[in-house]
Amino acid sequence: MPALSWRPPRAGVQLQPLVNALRDVVLGQQVIHADETPVQMLAPGSKKTHRSYVWAYATSQFCETAAVVYDFSPSRAGEHARNFLQDWKGKLVCNDLGGYKASFELYTTNKSQLAEQTLRYIQLLYEIGSEVRGLEPDLRRRRRQENAVPAMDRLHAWMIAQRDLVPEGLAISRALDYSLKRWAALSDGAVPIDNNWAENQIWPWALGRKNWLFAGSLRSGKRAEAIMSLIQSARLNGHDPYAYLKDVLTRLPTQRASEISELLPHKVATGSRIGRVSIRELVRLIYRF
Repeated sequence: MPALSWRPPRAGVQLQPLVNALRDVVLGQQVIHADETPVQMLAPGSKKTHRSYVWAYATSQFCETAAVVYDFSPSRAGEHARNFLQDWKGKLVCNDLGGYKASFELYTTNKSQLAEQTLRYIQLLYEIGSEVRGLEPDLRRRRRQENAVPAMDRLHAWMIAQRDLVPEGLAISRALDYSLKRWAALSDGAVPIDNNWAENQIWPWALGRKNWLFAGSLRSGKRAEAIMSLIQSARLNGHDPYAYLKDVLTRLPTQRASEISELLPHKVATGSRIGRVSIRELVRLIYRF
């Protein structure tokens, strides 16, 4: 069976300065989406695999610059996220779905009226978010202030009132506590309503692992992360990813280090100097590096 142990060639190494520049772009944003997915990796000196993780760090869908950088890590430990983010300061949007999941499960399994009302409020907020999604940033912010903030205030007051009526230890009380303790983050108008954007960026890995099954080593995973970061960022910017990589790999050897960022997907005009290229041609080009 095919596996990521095909060991991505040295193109992953050659592309690393460009990926580093892409990482700087992502870390230059005030709002970053993050998500992770498990990937099996072959343990050193063993024929057995263990669970490693790929993290995706993406600019917001509302950001003018579309970019995503992947980080292949041997575990899910928080130290890997800290190593990637380093001294970055901003708003990190990541999955923390316990409160919503608890409300949803209470409604679907127990037909809880409190959970049903909570979901109705959440549905209203999604409808407001959908209405303003395509607007200019200033107008979107103003509409959210006019419509979403009052809805959030009503939800907050309702949850506080219900929490006073619900006995300790019940599932609904834990769901309410979960959300109320995180209310400051939930009511921040600068961040999207969910983390679906990051989940979309992690999907290529979830889909790909069905084909290559496992990474042959940490080094293989790191090289793959570099190539995949550029492929997915190219897609986000409207490029044919194979044609984009061919163009980059052709120009990279003579590109000045001080001008490396000019080869980033969001800097290269869609279609300029880039034609379509076959996968076979791209593979030949990659293995030359």
